[in-house]
Amino acid sequence: MTDKELKRLSRRDLLEMLLEQSRQMQQLQQQLDQAQEKLNSRALELSEAGSIAEAALKINGVFQAAQAAASQYLENIAQLSQRQEAVCRQMEQACSLRIQKRLEEAEKARAEMLAQTERECADRLAAAVRGEEP
Repeated sequence: MTDKELKRLSRRDLLEMLLEQSRQMQQLQQQLDQAQEKLNSRALELSEAGSIAEAALKINGVFQAAQAAASQYLENIAQLSQRQEAVCRQMEQACSLRIQKRLEEAEKARAEMLAQTERECADRLAAAVRGEEP
C-alpha cells in the first residue's frame, strides 16, 4: 500500500490492519518459537548421540553386555547340568550298592533255606529208612 492509500483509510480500517498485523506477528513468533524448540531438541539429541559411530559403539556395548549375559547363563546351565549328573551318578552308585547288598542277603537266605531243607529232607529220609514217622 502506498502512503496516499494509507492516508485515505479511516481510523477504524487502520486499527483493523494494525490488529491483523499484530495477529500475524504473534503467529509468526509462535512458529519461530516452535522452530527454535525443535532446533534446540535436535541439537540436544545430536550432542547426546554424538556421531553415528558413537551410537553404533553404544549399541555394540549393549550387544556385548547381552552376549556376556547369555554366555554366563549358558555356563551356569552347564555347571548345573554337571552337578545334576554327579548327583545322578552318586544316586546310581548308592542304588547299585543297595541292590548288591539285597542280592547278597537274598543269596545268603536262599543258601540257608536250601541247607535247612536238605537237613530236613535228610532227617525225614533217615526216619523213613528206620521206619519211624517224621
